Amino acid sequence: MALDFTGRVAIVTGAGGGLGREHALALAARGAKVLVNDLGGAVDGSGGSATAAQKVVDEIRAAGGEAIANGASVTDMDAVQAMVRQAVDAWGQVDILVNNAGILRDKTFAKMEVADFRTVLDVHLMGAVHCTKAVWALMQARKYGRIVMTTSSSGLYGNFGQSNYGAAKLALVGLMQTLALEGEKHGIRVNCLAPTATTRMTESLFPPDMLEAFGPRNVSPAMLVLAHESAPTRTVLCAGAGAFEAAHITMTQGAFIGTGPDADAQLAARLAEVTARAGEQVPGSGAAQGANEYRLAKGG
Repeated sequence: MALDFTGRVAIVTGAGGGLGREHALALAARGAKVLVNDLGGAVDGSGGSATAAQKVVDEIRAAGGEAIANGASVTDMDAVQAMVRQAVDAWGQVDILVNNAGILRDKTFAKMEVADFRTVLDVHLMGAVHCTKAVWALMQARKYGRIVMTTSSSGLYGNFGQSNYGAAKLALVGLMQTLALEGEKHGIRVNCLAPTATTRMTESLFPPDMLEAFGPRNVSPAMLVLAHESAPTRTVLCAGAGAFEAAHITMTQGAFIGTGPDADAQLAARLAEVTARAGEQVPGSGAAQGANEYRLAKGG
């Protein structure tokens, strides 16, 4: 049986095409009411049109679902707050936020203008911050919320020519880590999705015989799991071509070097021991690093 979203209200940003479109269609097909947000701009974020969002809304309605369109830029906090009000006015609540909107301005770091670095951060990171901030109090009040950030292997592991994109995408994992801790007592679960998919941003990177397998539709099951009432929290799911993995930021057991004048030389000599992955852990919070260092310093 497919996961049930009957009675839930979802906002999906960047949903006029690609991954966002498939996310919106999947949520609607399972009973959710969906606000389809899309600026309607080019891959680099230029331009704008409400047509893309409305087309997806028309698809959802034609299939018997409920949806409304919105053309706000996620970089505009006032417009984002108006978008959330639009959903609340229509359906009374917001249960799910899928932060999917994004742009690309790829160049090597040596050739990249700082303005292009900042613009990508503004869309991916601050766009997610704006949207999440706009729904956070509503979710706290109702003691329920599901937020999905869209990270990327480029952020988790790096990718040539994408320093701006990678920085923004890994920042979303950091945002997830803290928001999941702060949201826990309010019934808000926050997760990240790292997709591999053929969209207008990435289709040129795939061999022709893999375009269908890596279609964006095959990523949406992971989004549905992270957005469902049974969702985990603080989880990074990777998805592509029907395969799924989890990514973790881990910490090794480490070693005690001491604080003497030759600590640098000692660390250099024992670096392989410090970085050895046997017994590594996934810390429950940032405090775990200090706790581990205290343990080592006390000889534990």
